[in-house]
Amino acid sequence: MPWQPSKGLDLPELEVLGRLALNPSGFVFDPVTGVSLTANGPGLALLRHWQGEPEPTLEGSVAVLTEGFEVDRRTAERDILDYAALVREALPR
Repeated sequence: MPWQPSKGLDLPELEVLGRLALNPSGFVFDPVTGVSLTANGPGLALLRHWQGEPEPTLEGSVAVLTEGFEVDRRTAERDILDYAALVREALPR
């Protein structure tokens, strides 16, 4: 069966995303839990986008990556879903 993109994003709560401190060098810090992560350019772009959206969507996230980086739509969709899963695992809900 060919890969089919999901229409939604399963992200941490918007409250959790909103409280993250994002450093331009890629340092990501949750001041409530003390969890810290590192992110590359596309990862930071996605986190900033998700922080600024009341209901982040896959479509909006794809636009962020395809407009800001050299990536095709299909690859962007897969990368976003993979990254969302990593963020979900790293940050408590």
